[in-house]
Amino acid sequence: MAQYTQHPVSAPPTAPERESTGHLLLRGYVILTLFVTFAHTAVYNLLGMLGAAVVLVVFTLATVAIGVPMLARNRPQAFRWRRLPWTALAYTTLALVSVAWSQWRGPTLLTWLLLAAVTVNGLFVAHVLTWHEIVRALSSTFKWILGLSIALELWVSLVIHGPLLPNFAVIPEDGIDPQLYWVRDNLFDGGRLQGIVANANILAIISLFAILTFGVLFAARARWRTTLALWMLLAAFFLVRTASTTALICAAAVGVALAVALVMRRARTPGDRTRIYVIAIGGSAVLAAAVWLLREPLLGLVGRSADLTGRSDKIWTAVLERAAQHPLFGNGFSSPWIPDDPAFDGWIVDHGLTVFHAHNMWLDVLMQLGVLGVILMGISYLSLLWRSWFFAVDRPRWDLNSSRNFSPITLLPSMFTIVLLVQGLSESTPIMLWGWMLLVMFTFKLKSVPLIGVGEREQLFDRGARARRIP
Repeated sequence: MAQYTQHPVSAPPTAPERESTGHLLLRGYVILTLFVTFAHTAVYNLLGMLGAAVVLVVFTLATVAIGVPMLARNRPQAFRWRRLPWTALAYTTLALVSVAWSQWRGPTLLTWLLLAAVTVNGLFVAHVLTWHEIVRALSSTFKWILGLSIALELWVSLVIHGPLLPNFAVIPEDGIDPQLYWVRDNLFDGGRLQGIVANANILAIISLFAILTFGVLFAARARWRTTLALWMLLAAFFLVRTASTTALICAAAVGVALAVALVMRRARTPGDRTRIYVIAIGGSAVLAAAVWLLREPLLGLVGRSADLTGRSDKIWTAVLERAAQHPLFGNGFSSPWIPDDPAFDGWIVDHGLTVFHAHNMWLDVLMQLGVLGVILMGISYLSLLWRSWFFAVDRPRWDLNSSRNFSPITLLPSMFTIVLLVQGLSESTPIMLWGWMLLVMFTFKLKSVPLIGVGEREQLFDRGARARRIP
């Protein structure tokens, strides 16, 4: 029988390093925070406006209560203050200062508290988790949203046998506008699904994010790859059943960008990269021009009108008219708009409901914070796109070794950024809630830890197990 000798040739085997209970609880808290942010409408529909506000306050205070002691224990001077997303923070400051000239001071203060809370949580997640942990936390969050969405859709179709209103309210006998339903009971009749987020377009984007996240983990050879494949199928099912044109366009844009990034990774010389950029940019420009010229028949194929379902003729025209009143500094921050406020109540109505955002993030920012806000937002997203792209296509290198393998994890920030930018052409979600959190989180993480496994608190993971810290 094999036994250890008095003079072994190598050290005896030891158990792998395990995560502390405190760190596991921290990761669980982050997942819960991400879930509340991505599925904010579910919290609202379940607890109402007051309950959702309480949840927001509790999570923000908990984040501060956890983050401040951690920062104190790790020496405040060790915190990379210079690496903060300063342009995004400048936009947040401008949003607060705009209360001085705001045409709607109440909504400005109320929605700024929401923006500040999301910003704090985004910075917190980027600071306390490694790249691998962030991706795993996003994966867990999307699993919960997709799993609860299919469970809710099944419960509504098989048990209730009818649509469900927010807060489980009783549907009036004379009926109600379907736009107000939490779930429309469309699972078995071929209609659009809304899931727990109560919005087909939002569920579609989250499903796309989920496919990208699961795919990256699958490529990184994470554990339970079969389970990941099943989750990807569920996400693809929701992506199809939500019938969101915006999400499909985002998926096409991500597909093109992913193909270019993978080709760039195989380029051997700067000249090869230049040729790839010329072909990719030229081809994209031609494709974009063709899509624009053929937009009417293409939109007709997916059941959409040439004015993007009333956006250009009704919503964007009204927003531009209000933006022209105060073009430099805007009319005052409010993301989203507060439908009950006199400044927005009945201003733009769609399906009998007051619209609560401009359905274009750039026009929304222009109306709220003027040209100055557009500049800050443009710099924020351009900086994120630039950093995330080279994070994806540049070979990891921190010493003389120039032959290290690429990590699939590095592809995720750029793909998420492209989705947000394309979605921002027809939605305002990228400038609020989870869209803003992703901007802040990825920007801060890319600036502070630009390499996987290198940097303060950043560690390598192999199939989910901790490995030694790189010296």
